[in-house]
Amino acid sequence: MSIESDGDVAIQGTSLRSLPKVSLHDHLDGAVRPQTIIELAEPIGLELPKTDAAALGDWFATRSDSGSLVEYLKTFDLTTGVMQTPEGLTRVAREFVEDLADDGVIYGEMRWAPEQHLTRGLSLAQAVDAVQQGIEEGEDVVDRSGRSIRVGQLITALRHADRSREIAELAVDYRGRGVVGFDLAGPEDGFAPSKHRAAFDYLAENFFPVTVHAGEAAGIDSIRSALLDGRALRLGHGVRIAEDLEIISEEGDEVQVQFGELARWVRDREIPLELSPSSNLQTGAVAAWGTALIDHPFDLLYQLGFAVTVNVDNRTMSRTSLTRELALLVETFGYDLDDLEAFQFNAAAASFLPVEEREELVEMIAEGFGA
Repeated sequence: MSIESDGDVAIQGTSLRSLPKVSLHDHLDGAVRPQTIIELAEPIGLELPKTDAAALGDWFATRSDSGSLVEYLKTFDLTTGVMQTPEGLTRVAREFVEDLADDGVIYGEMRWAPEQHLTRGLSLAQAVDAVQQGIEEGEDVVDRSGRSIRVGQLITALRHADRSREIAELAVDYRGRGVVGFDLAGPEDGFAPSKHRAAFDYLAENFFPVTVHAGEAAGIDSIRSALLDGRALRLGHGVRIAEDLEIISEEGDEVQVQFGELARWVRDREIPLELSPSSNLQTGAVAAWGTALIDHPFDLLYQLGFAVTVNVDNRTMSRTSLTRELALLVETFGYDLDDLEAFQFNAAAASFLPVEEREELVEMIAEGFGA
C-alpha cells in the first residue's frame, strides 16, 4: 500500500478520504494553514521564522518532532499569535471547518483555550463569539457545496494557569450556543487534574461533559486523577493506560495480558481513548514502547477491547489529517474497512452530543462505509 502525498489511500477499492469520519481531538490553534499564518502575521507585525507556506510547514513539523510535549507546545506561540483578533479567530475557525469537510469529516469537536487569545483586548466571550461565527461560516460554505458537517466547541482551560473555574463557567454559559464540552490541557506532568477540582465540581453540578488530557506526558496517576477528580467522560490521548497492562506471554497472534485495576476499569466502562498516533510519537508519549508507529500500543489496546478513537491532535504541527492517520494505521497494522468503521463508531458514540444525534452519526457512518 502506498500513501499518497495528501495522505489518501485506496482501501478495498475505496478512497479513505471519501469515507465519513468523526474527529474528537483536534486543536484549533494546532490546525492553522501556514499560508493563513503568513497573511495574518504581516499586518500585526508578527515575525515569522519562514515566510513561504511550504517552508513554514516544514518548520512546524521539524520543531514539533522533539520527543517532548513541552517543546512541542512552544510552536503554538506562532499560531496563537495570529489568533488575537475577531477577524483572525473567525478566519482560522472557518478554514478549520472547511479543511475537516475536505477530509471527509461529518462531525468534529474543536478544542481551544479562550484565555490564550486576549492579548489584543478581546474578552473571553468575544473570543468565543468570534470562533462560533467562523464555525457557522464554515458550515455554510460546506452546505453550499452539497456536503454536510457539524462542529462543536470544546472550551479548554490551561492546567498550569488559575482560571479553570472561570473557564468552566464560560463553557456552561455557552451551552446550546455552540459549546458542547469542556477540556483541560497544557503541560501535564506536575499539573494534575486534582488542582482544578473546583472547576470540575462546578461542571459536574451542571451535568456538563468533560474530557481531560491525561496519559500523554504523565502516566497512570494522571489518568486516575482525570477520572476521579475530573469525572472525565473521555481521556485526551490516554495512551499511557497501557502502562497498567502487563504482557504475560506472546505466542504468534495470541497475547496474554494481566490488567491493572485502572486499565480494567477504563476498558470495562468503555471510557474512550482519544489516541493521536503521529502526535504521540512526536511528543514522546509512547517512548516507553519505542519510537516507530509499529511500537505504539494502539493495536494492543484495540485488540483488548478498549474504546479507541483515532485523532489528529494538531494538524499543522504533525502535518497530518484524519485520513492520513487512518492510512498510517492501515499501513502499520493491516487494518481493513471493518476496523476503520469500528473506530468511527467508537468516536460517534463518544461525541458530546445527545444520544439521538449520536445515533444519527452512527447511521451516516454505516451508510457511508456500506456504500
